[in-house]
Amino acid sequence: MNHQKSARRKTAAFMLLFAAAVIAMAAVTSVSVMRALYPIKYPEIVAVYSERYSVDKELIYAVIKSESSFVPDAVSEAGALGLMQIMPDTLDWLCGKTGENLSFESLKEPDVSVRCGTFMLRLLLDEFGSEDTALAAYHAGRGRVNEWLADDSVSPDGKTLDNIPFRDTAHYVSKVTRAKNIYRNLYD
Repeated sequence: MNHQKSARRKTAAFMLLFAAAVIAMAAVTSVSVMRALYPIKYPEIVAVYSERYSVDKELIYAVIKSESSFVPDAVSEAGALGLMQIMPDTLDWLCGKTGENLSFESLKEPDVSVRCGTFMLRLLLDEFGSEDTALAAYHAGRGRVNEWLADDSVSPDGKTLDNIPFRDTAHYVSKVTRAKNIYRNLYD
């Protein structure tokens, strides 16, 4: 009888160890898969402009992931270009702020795209004071977001967007926010 109890205990202990090993392997595999889906690319460039403009690295990575999936010469249907998908008129506006004379094609260079996109994020964060509102402006444009903020049905306080009228912009804000949180959890 004692021999049977001992054998059952050994079997139970083995099963617990086996289950723990399977769970550990699944966790490692899950992290590996997530890191493949949410990669860290251009870390030196992102680090420089994250520090220069005081923008979270995770937010920069999330915008790049959402905008171009890290393809440096990506072109959107709307005509935005580069890792951070800058429009020609936005580049002109940014150059007016910095005094630079950049060609639109220069946005294919990761350094230029990340510098311009991060600078734009900094300006929008300063202007709107809210990451969600800044992201809405990054996607839909400053002018449109200012119109929304002036509309009581969209922004009762004139500072935050309670409901974003454009479904694709609302989806974009949610997508970037989710990606930022994933980057923070995966690489912290």
